[in-house]
Amino acid sequence: MAEPTATISRPQRWDVPFDSQMDAAAVDRVLSIAPFSRIDLSNFPKSTPLRDILLNDASVRAFGKGEVIVREGDYGNSAFFIIQGSVKVALGKDAIPAALLGRRETHKKNFFETIGQLWSNPPHAEVRDTARYQAARDATAAARSGDTRSPIPGGSRSPLSRKDATKAGAVFLSDIPAVLKGGTATLSAGVFFGEIAALGRTPRTATIFADEPSELLEIRWQGLRELRLRAPEIKQFVDTNYRKYSLENHLRETEYFKDLSPEELKLVADQTRFETYGGFDWHTDYKKNRDTDPVERLRGEPVIAEQGQYANGLILIRAGFARLSQKYNHGERTASYLARGQMFGFKEIAHNWRTKESVSLRYTLRALGYVDVLVVPTSVVEQYVLPKIAAEALPKLIKTTEEADNPISPLEQLSGKLPTDFVEFLVDHRFINGRATMLIDLDRCTRCDDCVRACAAGHDNNPRFVRHGQQLGSYMVATACMHCLDPVCMIGCPTGAISRDATGGQVVINDTTCIGCSTCANSCPYNNIQMVEIRDARGEPLLDQEKKPVTKAAKCDLCLEQPAGPACVRACPHDALARLNIRDTDTLAAWLQR
Repeated sequence: MAEPTATISRPQRWDVPFDSQMDAAAVDRVLSIAPFSRIDLSNFPKSTPLRDILLNDASVRAFGKGEVIVREGDYGNSAFFIIQGSVKVALGKDAIPAALLGRRETHKKNFFETIGQLWSNPPHAEVRDTARYQAARDATAAARSGDTRSPIPGGSRSPLSRKDATKAGAVFLSDIPAVLKGGTATLSAGVFFGEIAALGRTPRTATIFADEPSELLEIRWQGLRELRLRAPEIKQFVDTNYRKYSLENHLRETEYFKDLSPEELKLVADQTRFETYGGFDWHTDYKKNRDTDPVERLRGEPVIAEQGQYANGLILIRAGFARLSQKYNHGERTASYLARGQMFGFKEIAHNWRTKESVSLRYTLRALGYVDVLVVPTSVVEQYVLPKIAAEALPKLIKTTEEADNPISPLEQLSGKLPTDFVEFLVDHRFINGRATMLIDLDRCTRCDDCVRACAAGHDNNPRFVRHGQQLGSYMVATACMHCLDPVCMIGCPTGAISRDATGGQVVINDTTCIGCSTCANSCPYNNIQMVEIRDARGEPLLDQEKKPVTKAAKCDLCLEQPAGPACVRACPHDALARLNIRDTDTLAAWLQR
């Protein structure tokens, strides 16, 4: 007689909260502090009330003096609000030596684990140890039913002693002035920070540590997004905070602003405008329109600045991607693209400032989905920025007659490294988003499938990519997670199950907290995430209480735990496959020209 098929409870959004020790008392306290006290609770739906968001997507954390809160270069998935105390921001890139930041090493399998997986992998597809799902629920219930908090003011958990915190992985800067290469800025109670990295899914731009014993509210980005969407008080508060505390630091890190005095930098910041183009959920429109005529797609991209117009401001890309195109015959062709940290319009502004022969913008800048920009007025750039730049450091004057005869110089095709059709292929399909895109040279590939078998061997006999995809000539972008610069698959994940690895930036899925809602798979513009029906050790599908199959999201994790990196690349016997950062045009061009 066959054994009955196993059933498990279908995972729910808040089965595994951000902090299992967050309780109703802590939520009450947060709601008594501005700006949270000013939020209209009726703006939140009954399915997602504000109290539940704070209870499940937030955590009240205590930090000791000198304890590192966020580290420059780590990928951020949460933002912070200072309840009491103060923190310091280390100014300047690499302001604190990396060794002193206690950067953790991702666990890598050792030699025996790597070899052993060849024999220990289960014989059936997508097998799961279901005991860990129940263990996670039990741990949450136990934490919330017990009295785990210390009676310090406000009911927050007491900070660990330095000795205990160090054992737990916390990092302290014991001699702060000695380890800092640059200055610091102080943020006090009532300030938000970290929201740009959290919402933009980007690396932290600075190291921040506690200046004194401090208490902070940490909100994972799913909760922060709900707050910004339904509580205009929070959105306005966060944006005002950014202008007051972070904008000057952002400008200071930009090449042409670094020599301004603090007074000049403040004057520039006061006149800088915030502008956004496109939608935060840009992948929705992209998936809807990707098969339409390229000309129609181009018309649908919001124009940030248009060719032929006066350069009335220097545009700094704060988040997202923008297409750089130029008129050609009766249409337009793509010259390049801009991403976070790059600028537009500086050459024209500098040319007009140095000569009496005024030129207009030579390119059109369009938003490829959601783009967040800062606009510094031309008059401000001319008054404060250009006079500080040495003549030899200014860009060369624009030769207008040559521009008219040759609309897009080959030297401007991503510095002449990639042909025009390849640039347009990458931009039109949004492959510019890829930090680890799988490219296959079909002239070299013999279809032996060694890459697929190697991937399966490293993932419990479950390959995590498909060897087909979009093609241009003899090159193919395979259906494999690209670990995007802007991973929109993370948008809408209700549990935070899909996130970045803090140090390497790989986009990974926590199988325990994934509830199988398919949001990430539906959001991925490249169809690189699959929903799989999970099974028990006998290979039988796992069902929920309604006898429906339980699914989980699965995708390439870039062999995060494998000591030698992506198995697919190592296994290819013909050097036909590579994982490449599309923005690294030197490496990309070298691979194409082998």
